[in-house]
Amino acid sequence: MTVAGFEETSFTYEGVTRAVFRRGVGPAVVVMHEVPGITPEVARFATRVADAGFTVFLPHLFGEDERPFSTRYALRTIARVCVGHEWRVLAARESSPITHWLRALARHAFAEIGGKGVGAIGMCLTGNFGLTLAMDEAVIAPVLSQPSLPFPILPSARSELAISDAERAQLKERAAKGLKVLGLRFTNDPACPVQRFDRLRRELGPGFEAIEIDSSPGNAFGIPRSAHSVVTKDLIDEAGHPTRAALDRVIAFFKERLT
Repeated sequence: MTVAGFEETSFTYEGVTRAVFRRGVGPAVVVMHEVPGITPEVARFATRVADAGFTVFLPHLFGEDERPFSTRYALRTIARVCVGHEWRVLAARESSPITHWLRALARHAFAEIGGKGVGAIGMCLTGNFGLTLAMDEAVIAPVLSQPSLPFPILPSARSELAISDAERAQLKERAAKGLKVLGLRFTNDPACPVQRFDRLRRELGPGFEAIEIDSSPGNAFGIPRSAHSVVTKDLIDEAGHPTRAALDRVIAFFKERLT
């Protein structure tokens, strides 16, 4: 496994060892990649975060590193993840077991790098994981990019957050004490319905900042209705484009909270 421009390391917790790619100097940010894996677009995003003044920890969770995105590749990866014991893709009020390993990685990053705390961003299948990582006091800048768990197959799942009731109560308590959470989504994305962000607004109040990019038919920027990945595959890296503005806000959020 290799990701160009990153140092390959590893991290072990409770007998599970995974590759972790590192780059940069500064406060720690854990970047949790989306389906189907660490694509070139994910690597570019992680590089951008590192070059903005952060130490990026990019763990390999599934897929093939730097393999380009394709629909077939994505569907095959989802099928494998869905049967994996570390994932709970339909659990409305339960965190996936893999989040225990990721929380340990965040604690490790904070112990090594120090500073005010750790940032974290999840995308798609890992999008909600920023909420779970924020159960640890070390994580002070969680970002949720198109959080897609639990899969909103049933209407009742659209407003769920894939965290337990105890975790939700703890998250609300942290928000009341000043924790800020940033969320990103396209308005027409069925994998991340508006009900999910409405729930976050109700639960976290002013602790939740939402960026919702218009992808409805006929929108001003011609964003396709199928748009899903805000800061990676569907990013239009041009000044004035709303996806570029969202990317810039993520970087600014990390700077505000961590530096």
